[in-house]
Amino acid sequence: MSKLLASLALAVSVLASSTTFAAEKTVTLAVKNMYCADCPFIVRKSLVAVPGVSKAVVSYKDKTAVVTYDDTRADVAALTRATTEAGYPSAPRS
Repeated sequence: MSKLLASLALAVSVLASSTTFAAEKTVTLAVKNMYCADCPFIVRKSLVAVPGVSKAVVSYKDKTAVVTYDDTRADVAALTRATTEAGYPSAPRS
């Protein structure tokens, strides 16, 4: 019985710790090839299609995308890949 309880406690702590490390992050991407007012809609659509992205705000004027995402489900590489595949190469803004 005590082995069962110890196993259960271990399983619960592992599950809890994985969600503890999950964090919502925000990154600003510099986006290339945005030449018209419709471009931000395409960039935003490509970003919100990435699993884990909760918000994407794209600025035509600034040529940027501010993306909020769950870092356990997405990463910057997935975000830049999504925009690049849509025809808008991007990179983290420094």
